[in-house]
Amino acid sequence: MNLILLFPDDFASDGTVRLTGRRARHVHEVHRARVGESLTVGRVNGLVGKGTVLAIAPDEVRLSVLLSDHPPPPTGLDLLLAMPRPKVLRRVLQSAASLGARRIVLVAAQRVEKSYFDTPFLEPAEIERNLVLGLEQARDTVLPEVVVRRRFRPFVEDEVEGLWPRATSTRLVAHPAAARGPQCFDLGTAGSPAVLAIGPEGGWIPFELELLEAHGFRPFDLGRRILRVETAVPFAFGQVQLLRSRDGG
Repeated sequence: MNLILLFPDDFASDGTVRLTGRRARHVHEVHRARVGESLTVGRVNGLVGKGTVLAIAPDEVRLSVLLSDHPPPPTGLDLLLAMPRPKVLRRVLQSAASLGARRIVLVAAQRVEKSYFDTPFLEPAEIERNLVLGLEQARDTVLPEVVVRRRFRPFVEDEVEGLWPRATSTRLVAHPAAARGPQCFDLGTAGSPAVLAIGPEGGWIPFELELLEAHGFRPFDLGRRILRVETAVPFAFGQVQLLRSRDGG
């Protein structure tokens, strides 16, 4: 835990903070903090700063906080992801949050089992828990928006343009069969809006690829290796960020 994320309910009327549960135990057992020591804290969707320990016990920690710094700058990258297996979903949510995704859309696909959408890991509390774990790792505070859609075609045809306007956003689809060789389209500048579509482990089927490309998604080559979803997400994010940095957009 590189940052302790604070929520509105943690703040007392005098401005001090009371931590309980997992966060208090982490401060007590992992940080082994003592009264007077400082910890890195951040308010959800707000600023980052320091929390000074006022009192500490195994299940409760009280802090005075000073929040003065901004979290890491936004990447501008969103994730359109074919719903992964439930045990993978938790890791992907954590990874995407730590990478700075601001919107994660989980969508059905032909090679996605319908039962995946019945997992308890899609409960709002479970989604938030995994996003928080990712933010704590990255010292970020901005909770990504998570959207769940059970029907692929209506989502692409009816919602993509509203979420990522073609005039202002870059749309990319990663797939093992993506066109190889030089890719000379504009990836935008660092922080500018973009969405990266990553399919299930069996890949998008031809119809899905054709529909995405018809709606402005350009094939983005990740190389010849077939990657698991939890590997493809950080690898693809890194590639886009690297190309933006190297080419100045």
